[in-house]
Amino acid sequence: MNRRQLLFGAAAVAATAALAPVASAAPARTAPPPLGTAVRLPSREEIAAVLRRVADHWIGAHQDPGDNGWARATFFSGLTALHRLTGEGRYLDYARDWAEGHDYGLIDGVTTRHADNQCAGQTYLDLYALEPEPGKIAAIEECLHRMVAVDRPEKDDDWWWDDALHMAMPPFARIAVLREQSGQPDRAAFEEKLHRLYTHTRSAEGGPGLLDPDSGLWYRDKRFIAGLPGAITSPAGKPVRWSRGNGWVAGGHVKTLQALPPTARDVPEYRATLAALLTAAREVQRPDGFWNVNLADPDHLPGPETSGTSFFAYGTAFALRTGLVDRAAFLPVAARAWQGLAATAVQPDGFLGWVQGVGDRPESSQPIGPDTTADFGVGAFLLAGTELALLADQLAR
Repeated sequence: MNRRQLLFGAAAVAATAALAPVASAAPARTAPPPLGTAVRLPSREEIAAVLRRVADHWIGAHQDPGDNGWARATFFSGLTALHRLTGEGRYLDYARDWAEGHDYGLIDGVTTRHADNQCAGQTYLDLYALEPEPGKIAAIEECLHRMVAVDRPEKDDDWWWDDALHMAMPPFARIAVLREQSGQPDRAAFEEKLHRLYTHTRSAEGGPGLLDPDSGLWYRDKRFIAGLPGAITSPAGKPVRWSRGNGWVAGGHVKTLQALPPTARDVPEYRATLAALLTAAREVQRPDGFWNVNLADPDHLPGPETSGTSFFAYGTAFALRTGLVDRAAFLPVAARAWQGLAATAVQPDGFLGWVQGVGDRPESSQPIGPDTTADFGVGAFLLAGTELALLADQLAR
């Protein structure tokens, strides 16, 4: 979605007047410092101010909060995280209106096995945590229960693309914990099903699995796995390890680790896999703080991209805050990513640019630039910023 589409959508009339004055002139930008220069992570308050500007711009341009598909659900996951950080009631109200407008339901109902359809459950769970009412999580709980115990519980190949780890891992983990808290005896069954689905994606999908153990990075799906006949490569013949695809993986691991208790059986594996992914991403971060759309080929459509970068910043900030990675090695990664996002992607009016739209590879939704945005990109940015703000608060103490 580009700026023109955003401005002239039916829901954006109220935002048009505010945006028009800045549309004719490109905002001044500060060049990133040379690689190796120390970059300061701003304070919690400074980061929160940028997040409010971006969230308020999106909400002002979208009076209709939208459908309950994965893209808009990812935005609301970021918005509820921002509410937890700031306590701003308007963010809670907007999220609640969205969820109630969809009756806390899922696309294709409780019989769906598709991870994309289950992503909305993340925000329903966020709203339930604030105001516990069983109806808010009834659909997502029943949906996952069916996969665990009713509808082909032995089927573990539903997550055939790496995005699915972000969409569905967190609801499985959170419902498992809630069922134990409510006295249900099957928490272990939910965690076991989660791990089996995850293991198939990681180590079996397409044959070897979507995780490349040599690089620590993930393929989007089996069509890209290097070494398989007909594998999709970059124009230079290098592998395609899509930035946002790896970002989805990072985000899924973060949210799952936030949900599960440290003593849960599979937490060490999830932590180790996230650390390996972040270590691999650190090696290919751009000097300006962004990541290219193809992490395996810097010449393949090079340039800043916001959604993948935001998810890597989200994962890195969480890993720093929880002691998963070395502070000296990774704090500059997080600080540089935030600087790039705040200085380049965020426009003065709060519009978030340089977001690659819906797709499955670097060529999708190209070209991208300062006027391209998407709901899931805004959500990823809000998730990143809230974790970075919490990290900044921790560092200040």
